[in-house]
Amino acid sequence: MSIRPADFIEARRRRAAKPKGARDKRLDAAEAVRLVRDGDVIAIGGCCFSRTPMLLLREILRQGRTGLTLARNLMAIEPEPFLVAGAAHTLITSWMGPGLPWGLSRVLRHYVESGQVRFEEWSHLGLGLRFRAGAMGVPFLPTLTMLGSDLLGVGGAKTMACPFTGETVALVPALFPDVALLHVHRADPLGNCQIDGYVHMDPDIAAAATTVLVTAEELISEEDTRRHPERTVIPGLLVDAVVEAPFGAFPGECYGLYETDFGFYDAYAARLAAKGLDGVREFMDEYIYGPATHAEYLARFDPTVLARQQQYARELVGGEPL
Repeated sequence: MSIRPADFIEARRRRAAKPKGARDKRLDAAEAVRLVRDGDVIAIGGCCFSRTPMLLLREILRQGRTGLTLARNLMAIEPEPFLVAGAAHTLITSWMGPGLPWGLSRVLRHYVESGQVRFEEWSHLGLGLRFRAGAMGVPFLPTLTMLGSDLLGVGGAKTMACPFTGETVALVPALFPDVALLHVHRADPLGNCQIDGYVHMDPDIAAAATTVLVTAEELISEEDTRRHPERTVIPGLLVDAVVEAPFGAFPGECYGLYETDFGFYDAYAARLAAKGLDGVREFMDEYIYGPATHAEYLARFDPTVLARQQQYARELVGGEPL
């Protein structure tokens, strides 16, 4: 059963009940996703095109989960197949769309305006504070974000007079996801995770969630983790499964390794514009249900495009990533 927002007592109980011993957490994607249940609240790591855990999201759809709530700071197109498949009934975010050149999600608008999906909108900071409160194990956090905007009444935030100054502050309830889906640069078999560049909200999401599933571009040894303890941004004690997945965020980006293939999003938007929801269904057949493995999924992309996006990423960081 999902934890109600701000039910920090139950959230802390679940976290305390997680096994603490070191163990090998390597699984394949199908095994990892079996830890996801119908009706779960799923928090997605990364941000928009950055480090989207595409392999895990595809596998959830392939296994036919339903009744899901998806929460992410900025969403691109990854929730659209969940809406078309009837897998998700609620979205929690501050933005959803393929990006500024293509505008807001037409798929989201269709399902929200027809009453089939609930859309809960927060400011970017407001949602981040919800994850931070969840990570801290407290019921809410005070903030000034959203004050004076219509967002204040959309997602369940409240206001109060500050007991020290008397000024009005907003209170955002903690969000305790049932499952966190994350994609990282490196992880060891125990689940210790390293992320190059901006970590987005991932550490807070991992600490707030009951179950944490991770895909990693590369699996490293425990000795490598011990040699560079400062690089561990998500400790293994929070993680339940680790899946090795090179290009696991493609066609999005993974900082320093490959850049976003915006040509792919151009083609997706053109398909949607021409065929509407049938265009999304075609995309799902081609990229989600068709490929039986991650290798088959990557084979759907031109290898010269993959190589080009890798080169772009190396140029961005001025050489090889850490």
